[in-house]
Amino acid sequence: MQVCPLIFEPIFKPKVWGGRNLARLLGKQLPPDITIGESWECAGLPAGQSIVSRGPAKGRLLGDLVGEWKAELLGSVRAPGGCFPLLIKFLDAEAPLSIQVHPDCEAAKALGIEVTAKDEAWHVLEARDSGVIYRGLKSDVHLDDVAAAVRKDPASIVDLLHLIHVKAGETYYIPGGTVHALGPGVVVAEIQTPADTTFRLYDWKRDRPAGDAGIHISEGLQCIRNQKDFRAFEKRSHVTSVFTTVTRLVTCPSFTIERVRFAGGVEQPIPYAELVVWIILEGDGEILYGRDGRETFRRGEVVLLPARLDTPRLKTNVDCVWLEVTIPVESDLAAYGRPDRATLRSPDGTPNSPIPLGISARRGASQP
Repeated sequence: MQVCPLIFEPIFKPKVWGGRNLARLLGKQLPPDITIGESWECAGLPAGQSIVSRGPAKGRLLGDLVGEWKAELLGSVRAPGGCFPLLIKFLDAEAPLSIQVHPDCEAAKALGIEVTAKDEAWHVLEARDSGVIYRGLKSDVHLDDVAAAVRKDPASIVDLLHLIHVKAGETYYIPGGTVHALGPGVVVAEIQTPADTTFRLYDWKRDRPAGDAGIHISEGLQCIRNQKDFRAFEKRSHVTSVFTTVTRLVTCPSFTIERVRFAGGVEQPIPYAELVVWIILEGDGEILYGRDGRETFRRGEVVLLPARLDTPRLKTNVDCVWLEVTIPVESDLAAYGRPDRATLRSPDGTPNSPIPLGISARRGASQP
């Protein structure tokens, strides 16, 4: 099968803290009478395997396509444990999530669990009623303070965390080892590495569903790491061209996130040589590829563009906004018949231009 753009059926995850806002904000067809906390949009884990919703690969599992298409799908990106290297979700926190932490590589090894370190980022889609998140320990808090709190009065751990009032359009990086939680009234797009290991330190005294693992004090304490300088990963930069405005949101070893606004009624080549994921937040359009390939996209969908997609072109019907997720790798673009990396650094093809390598710079480059 020729590689093609991939759009998946959402995998809805009922949660005690979930709501119904994904229908209103993103047009999701939610199952009736269930509070949905997570919608997995691009996943290749045992706990959730995305199924292609339409197109030539309709009905295929993402995990199977990773194994069959290999570099045609992944390019130079490594598939950890044979899994697709990203996990994309939407989260709807009608009530607060548990205070939790994910392992980094060191913690996973020490705990003897074979999982990929979980780095993630939240892009806020809505924050109602002074929405907040909790991220990281306060500067004067030490691990001993956390251990004492969770063992003596678990609720007091909340006072040890940074409380951040958030609003739509903001993005927050959460590397493995960071204690964190979404507060109530917040809906986010979550971009993360392909891991689903979570250790809860406190869950607001609510009852968990039958079979839920509950609280994990010992494991959680082993995962907490010293505070990182989040600002270093969240430095924003902007690139504009005739048809696009691109804002770099997060740059970290695991992924890069940019917010792209693209004008409607435009058709242009897509000069990619590595896999790209688009999280469509506004608008609709088409991806044209090969001799007569065509795939539509719309608000609320996640589009996976394989690395070796044949002569892809973007056609927008109206103004569109999406989050673009890439994985930092060294790539010889010329091997795919695209401009080389230096040429793509400026709209006029000047290799030494200081403009960051972003989607608008790539689109503006002269095509071979």
